[in-house]
Amino acid sequence: MLSRENDFSRLELNLGNCLRNYRYFRSLLQPRTKLLTLVKANAYGHGAVEFALMMQNAGADYLAVALPVEGMELRRSGITLPILVLTSGTDFFPEIIENRLEPGIPNMYTLKALCKVLEERGMTGFPIHLKLDTGMHRLGFMTAELDEVLAFLKDCPLVIVKSVYSHLAAAEDPAQDDFTLGQIAMFTRNADRITASLGYKPMYHILNSAGIERFPQFQFDMVRLGIGIYGISALPGTKLSPVASLKVKVLQIKTLTQEDGTIGYGRHGHIAPEGTRIATIPVGYADGIDRHLGCGNASFNLGGHRVPTIGNICMDMCMLDVTGVPAEAGDTVTIFGEDPTVSELADILGTIPYEIMTSVPRRIERIIVGR
Repeated sequence: MLSRENDFSRLELNLGNCLRNYRYFRSLLQPRTKLLTLVKANAYGHGAVEFALMMQNAGADYLAVALPVEGMELRRSGITLPILVLTSGTDFFPEIIENRLEPGIPNMYTLKALCKVLEERGMTGFPIHLKLDTGMHRLGFMTAELDEVLAFLKDCPLVIVKSVYSHLAAAEDPAQDDFTLGQIAMFTRNADRITASLGYKPMYHILNSAGIERFPQFQFDMVRLGIGIYGISALPGTKLSPVASLKVKVLQIKTLTQEDGTIGYGRHGHIAPEGTRIATIPVGYADGIDRHLGCGNASFNLGGHRVPTIGNICMDMCMLDVTGVPAEAGDTVTIFGEDPTVSELADILGTIPYEIMTSVPRRIERIIVGR
């Protein structure tokens, strides 16, 4: 990983903030409860390898990814923690086996496909994780399907059920608490039924980040920490710290008069009668800066001053109105981090912080700071 002080664009990962968030969530858990950290989608845009290394060093018990290729990348980079593949599919079982990944199994089709590969290889006792559908209705075994899977597993030495898990649909919303408690009750009944049939006890886990904060009494054997570790809390007033800060350097400063015309594509950037001073920065919609943030809809931080966008966001660049603000080429602009926060940008766009974070592409270098 490169680290140059003069990089034009970088996503800084603050190790100190990450560890503070980690310790906060650990403090909500019983000592015996394992903690799984989600590093799918390039660690929510933060950089999967960099973030997985931080979590491994911090003491996490498990990692989870969405796709087999994500787990394979982590193994190539020296990550040794157990890795759950949430959406294993059926096309990459040889790679899953060879990279010591542990597939989530949501249906009989996937289970039978895996067992066929294991049988061909003469393998037994391969770890799997059974996914239960308790109301999310995305993936997972429905209650009515348990008889079939349990009958299949009863005399099947090819696999061992490492855990049984489900996913909460609305744990962050107090108005949905009756539904959430119903999900947890269904999960407990069905997981206990699986345990009784297997004759051994897999790990149970259903809590996501919001669930850890709002329903810690149902932490079972393990919890899955996602958005929380990256600095977003389900509870108002919780002092989590943003881990990622997207920072760029000013490419050029121009002072324009109305005689110069307009600014940017579509000529949507208008120059004030007294003149407008603009700064051009090297990030655009290809870097996750949504076009709806243009034309003054958002402002970024330059030397402690909030400076609005002016004109349309371009693919690789955008312009800021820095009139009256001390600024010169090479100065640093913070797109999101402590100020503005990723939540502020999400509110402007009518979306969620996840979308902002995961929109930062790999061409933006990730740098760990605050060691």
